[in-house]
Amino acid sequence: MLGSGCFWGREYHLRQLPGVIATQAGFAGGHLTDPTYLQVCEKDTGHAEVVAVTYDTRLLPTRALLTEFFTLHNFEFNRGRGRGQYRSAVFSLEEDEQLATARKMLETLRDYGFQPTTDVERLPAFYRAEARHQQYCSARGLTPKRRDDDRIRALFAPRKS
Repeated sequence: MLGSGCFWGREYHLRQLPGVIATQAGFAGGHLTDPTYLQVCEKDTGHAEVVAVTYDTRLLPTRALLTEFFTLHNFEFNRGRGRGQYRSAVFSLEEDEQLATARKMLETLRDYGFQPTTDVERLPAFYRAEARHQQYCSARGLTPKRRDDDRIRALFAPRKS
């Protein structure tokens, strides 16, 4: 689950990656069970808007997915770390490769002078957002702006031997 601002645009861009099988817009990281979009927008649930991404690691390695995640948003901007609806976060329902890879990438970012505010943690639940939020941009023929940080892409590009 990747949180990096409004899930509508993030879901659109992540869904375009080769190897992505499915995406779901939803919420994670808060204290309210099965929140609605309106409840999360009230900013007292503690949930972040996130995109759950199902992907084939043979076509899209976890590092490549997370490179795209870090490229698409300003991970140094504090959007209410620990509780903000639009905070930068990598969540998972289990301690897995995605969390381990995210931690290593954050360490690299810090080594290169970046100051990431991204939360990385295991959580007990993901709550799918209402149907109208799923593939929101595609359903409406919208192409959201994307942020492309070439410094991040270059930093995590596969090294040629």
